[in-house]
Amino acid sequence: MAAVLIPEATDDTSTAPRGVREKFLLTLRTPRRGRGFWYGLAIDVLWPFVMIFTRSGWHGGRHIPAEGPVLIASNHVSFADPVTVTAYVLAHGRIPRYLAKAGLWKVPVVRSVLAGGRHIPVHRGTSKATDAYRDAVKAVEAGECVLVFPEGTFTADPDGWPSVKQAKSGIARLALATGAPVVPIGHWGTQFVLPPKGRFPRLLPRRRVVICTGEPVDLADLLGQEPTREVVEEATRRIVKGIVEQVERARGEKAPRGV
Repeated sequence: MAAVLIPEATDDTSTAPRGVREKFLLTLRTPRRGRGFWYGLAIDVLWPFVMIFTRSGWHGGRHIPAEGPVLIASNHVSFADPVTVTAYVLAHGRIPRYLAKAGLWKVPVVRSVLAGGRHIPVHRGTSKATDAYRDAVKAVEAGECVLVFPEGTFTADPDGWPSVKQAKSGIARLALATGAPVVPIGHWGTQFVLPPKGRFPRLLPRRRVVICTGEPVDLADLLGQEPTREVVEEATRRIVKGIVEQVERARGEKAPRGV
């Protein structure tokens, strides 16, 4: 069970910090070693965005292991997701490393943050496409927390439900190759803070952002098998199903059949 940095509670009670003092103290307690200067600076600059301008609901963070290799799989609905999810994972004692589009390394300042945080570039459709998988395996085997948006980009479903049809197989292959637990995260509300096509965040009135985490996805019967197409597809299906279940909790409603 993870040694979280915030008081734990039952699944139906938010563990997000409340009040200015509690939010400030949590900032001081979040892990700093291994963040890198630029990634650490970005976290410190953006932390108030999450703490002050959103009303956070955090649930199930105890499922994030306090140490050791872990893969975190999350849905993706806004450019604000890496900010809010990073704050959540940091608050539970881990520093997330992201798989991110290689093009972001060409953006001034952003590339410094990504390189400093030892995030992993994904070169889609190029001869370097396999580099991300290799580097992610190394990170996981080194005991890192690697965070992946399996859909690769924003959820295409008009109602915001994650889809196994859109999901890429990368995180399933990583899980099968390393045996690392896959912890599903579902969140809801960031798309109202920063809409996918919006240029500026909508900070007022404050929006509620809910993040829920479930138990690791059960892939035990698939580990050790040859990673055939069928095995990888089944692992991907289970991972997406785990994310959908957490999105249901975050939204307070059931996903439509067939998602």
